[in-house]
Amino acid sequence: MLALGVEPPEVATSLRRSSQTIKDKGLFKVARDLKALNNGGQVQRKKKKMSKNSQDSDIPKLGKKIIQHMQLDYRKHEAEILTTETIKDSHVPVVPGFSSRGPNEIAPDILKRLGNFTILSGTFVSCPHAVGVAAYVKSFHPDWSPSAIQSAIMTTAVNPGLVYETFEQDYIIMLCNIGYDEGNIGKISGKISTCLKGSDKATPKDLNYSSMAAQVSQGKSFAINFPRTVTNVGLANSTYKAKILQNSKIFSIKVVPEALSIRSLNEKTSFSVTVTGKGLPNGAIVSASLMWSDGNHSVRSPIVVPISLVHCITGY
Repeated sequence: MLALGVEPPEVATSLRRSSQTIKDKGLFKVARDLKALNNGGQVQRKKKKMSKNSQDSDIPKLGKKIIQHMQLDYRKHEAEILTTETIKDSHVPVVPGFSSRGPNEIAPDILKRLGNFTILSGTFVSCPHAVGVAAYVKSFHPDWSPSAIQSAIMTTAVNPGLVYETFEQDYIIMLCNIGYDEGNIGKISGKISTCLKGSDKATPKDLNYSSMAAQVSQGKSFAINFPRTVTNVGLANSTYKAKILQNSKIFSIKVVPEALSIRSLNEKTSFSVTVTGKGLPNGAIVSASLMWSDGNHSVRSPIVVPISLVHCITGY
């Protein structure tokens, strides 16, 4: 929490007074001293002559104050996230063609990256980028849930108008469906979790995710339904109309209803997307996008129907 600027004044003063001492001693030595103090031990020092005004005497005091601050009720800690500004830079990196977009082996119906990465894959670089984007959206909407922020990032940006929200119980149902037992689910959720009756009938594609994906069998006709619910975070008394963006005619997409009439802020409304086709050849992947627009906002959700797992999907 100190990095967020919420340290008490006396700790901040000690930090400033001891900055040169910390620099001289080295970070690892300071960390060792603080660990010793936290464990009720004594700070081990080399025997040397020290003046009464030596800054080295600030280290134990600083350590105690930091530890006392860490032991405070975390609910009383506060931090301020300031609204950020957008700066366009033509030299900013883009997502390369080899970057995985899914689907993944564990839950192919959830459009996300494949596994088995190395430090050369760029995963370690994409994580801070994603965190930075999330913080950027959070600075404009501090009251949004994590799933609302994720939805905004995937479908639009800062001002999406509509968001797809998912909650803890939604993920528990999905984990039950893909074979996780209650013990393993509890390890993930951090508490006792149970698979509700009927949860085995749901599928991962039913998760209220902002993308839609499902695998189909080679050469066989298919009809896939995606139920979704969106929350209005835009304007009251709005009407969103659906538009399908696709290049291929070997499958069709139907949205019911084709228009969403929303009267109030935070109102939730549901719709379904049905994808049908007469059969896809081996290795084929068809993709499209569903666009909801009220004239002021455009909310785009990718739709992907693969035959088999691949390492790259090019969407819209």
